[in-house]
Amino acid sequence: MTDETRKELEIKIKALIVKSELDIFDMEQNSKPISPENSIGRISRMDAINNKSVVEAALRNKRQKLGKLKVALANIDKQGFGICMQCKNPIQPARIMFMPESSRCVHCAARR
Repeated sequence: MTDETRKELEIKIKALIVKSELDIFDMEQNSKPISPENSIGRISRMDAINNKSVVEAALRNKRQKLGKLKVALANIDKQGFGICMQCKNPIQPARIMFMPESSRCVHCAARR
């Protein structure tokens, strides 16, 4: 990986981290419980509970991705960055640019 590509990737990862942090903040606001004193119908309350579970699942996924992005940013200048953890071959540059948190090549990720 060239220094120019590495710098471009670092900028992208930092932007993704900021976006993820903002998304997490918004999701946390949307997953707050609905207090019982709010007068909504039983069906609406059930729908709100269901929506809350969906948002909480998305929030967990977003937090996991944020953690992986932070690890990728911390490791971007290390020797093994961009090398598949499983087969030890280089990860395709297009995959790293699309999913900077990737630690496996397309082939190994598909076998997982």
